[in-house]
Amino acid sequence: MNRSHTDILVSGGGIAGLTAAAAFGAAGFSVICVDPTPPITESSNPQADRRTTAFLQPARQTLIDVGLWDSLAPYAAPLQTMRIVDAGGELPEARLIKDFNASDISDLPFGWNLPNWLLRREILAKIETLANVTFRAGIGTQDVVTRETSAIVRLTDGASISTKLLIAADGRNSNVRAALDIPVKTIRYGQKALVFSVSHAPSHENVSTEVHRSGGPFTLVPLPDHDGKHFSAVVWMEKAAKIDSLATLSIEVFEEKITLRSAGILGPLTLESQRSSWPIISQIAATMYGQRTALMAEAAHVVPPIGAQGLNMSLGDLRVLLDLATSDPATLGTPKMLEKYNRLRHREAQIRVTGVDLLNRASMVGAQGLRDLRAGALNTFYSVAPIRKTLMKAGLGMR
Repeated sequence: MNRSHTDILVSGGGIAGLTAAAAFGAAGFSVICVDPTPPITESSNPQADRRTTAFLQPARQTLIDVGLWDSLAPYAAPLQTMRIVDAGGELPEARLIKDFNASDISDLPFGWNLPNWLLRREILAKIETLANVTFRAGIGTQDVVTRETSAIVRLTDGASISTKLLIAADGRNSNVRAALDIPVKTIRYGQKALVFSVSHAPSHENVSTEVHRSGGPFTLVPLPDHDGKHFSAVVWMEKAAKIDSLATLSIEVFEEKITLRSAGILGPLTLESQRSSWPIISQIAATMYGQRTALMAEAAHVVPPIGAQGLNMSLGDLRVLLDLATSDPATLGTPKMLEKYNRLRHREAQIRVTGVDLLNRASMVGAQGLRDLRAGALNTFYSVAPIRKTLMKAGLGMR
């Protein structure tokens, strides 16, 4: 059997995997990226990924270094303020509002929000300019055999590739992780997230708002204005059965529900997209590496969509991998490199998975007394300036 060779094979063509392919390609490595599902890069496609991704400050720097940010910046909505609204009283009304403003700790916004379908389009456009990067859409990883000097990957089209470093970016149900027998710890909440976009009369003023009542947060994330209207992306986390019910409501009834659940913080909300949902879990791999293999993104860790941690953790993985590879290319894929990668990233991932798990559990509480305690804790943390600034820095991954 003919076998091709590459420095790096990225298994997974989601946003994290495509960014990894572009980053390592821009650094001069030969890269092949595969994904069984061809990417959808047009918003008009009914199957387009309706989610958005907020890139926090460190992630933006990674995109600048890779040469992606200039093409993304025109579409990005800055997130200057993170607003926490407690609506956990007797009625679903805002009874406590606390703003965390990025100007308290930085000259830059907390982050910038972009639609996922657009991210795929722009990252693929970058990859097409890199002669040393090949993206094979519609092809996945079938099985993996690792050796001291390389990983041998057989693809679903029958091709065989030898690579110095295999990067598993193939999601929470990673085939690569399974092939290497790396265990994972999974926490299930019985929740789903419903995702859609809305328009509203007042401007969001670059404020990302989490409204807490019960079941999980209702989060409004700024999108750029369009056709004279103000837009936000919404992630509504709730018990799975309730999300399934909400997803089938008529548009008129659904708009009434979302306006009520948002505590009216942006006035009446108008649905501007299709609705999609996915189950909420927390997950952490026992280790983030195997022989000739690095796990990154959701193959390594999964968190509920709170505080924009998910993809930013993934790009944190990428930054460390890229720094290690470029600082000493001769060690690409060696135990020395991968053990250091695991040492630098795994503990950090465990801490963040645990932290977001606790935040999610707090947001889910339904008993009135527990909701009152949650509001009291928010008020206390916000009122002490050093604690408030420490929490903001921790959320950004700043030391």
